Amino acid sequence: MIRKLLFGIPVGIVVAVLIVCAVIAMQPSEFKITRTATVNAPPDAVFAQVNDFHKWDAWSPWAKIDPNMKTTYSGPDSGQGASYSWVGNDQVGEGKMTINQSHPPQHIMIDLEFFKPFAQRSVTEFMFKPNGDKTDVTWSMSGQNGFLGKAFGLFMNMDKMVGADFEKGLAQLDKASQSK
Repeated sequence: MIRKLLFGIPVGIVVAVLIVCAVIAMQPSEFKITRTATVNAPPDAVFAQVNDFHKWDAWSPWAKIDPNMKTTYSGPDSGQGASYSWVGNDQVGEGKMTINQSHPPQHIMIDLEFFKPFAQRSVTEFMFKPNGDKTDVTWSMSGQNGFLGKAFGLFMNMDKMVGADFEKGLAQLDKASQSK
């Protein structure tokens, strides 16, 4: 009787679950992913590509993953208040981005909400710094890790996974900015 706990579950299993939960709970509650690249175009040209969601198809690393993805734009065409929603396959999920701050040609802050496959809210920022006739672009995403996010982080390196997408997007942003 001492060996059984909570509806007949062996004590060893309960202890193991408690240890796993404790390890997950001790993971960082915040995350930040950042990548920087030099784009071969002036800040105004690069800023224009990011500040208008209609232009993201040319460089976003996620735009071509689901060719059947449904997108909706609302608010102004670009800048503060511009919004972009998407519904796609399991790889791109469902979500919404809204530009909260737009300071040409230096900084853009975006509220990023994922609805599916899991709910998550993050802040995405783009910083544009002149570098001669080029632009140093820093793309970052930060937010809070809930219990599931902390558990996911034990098995998947989000910095490497999302960071690789950022690197791909910055390379494509370089090409899109030069072609305009």
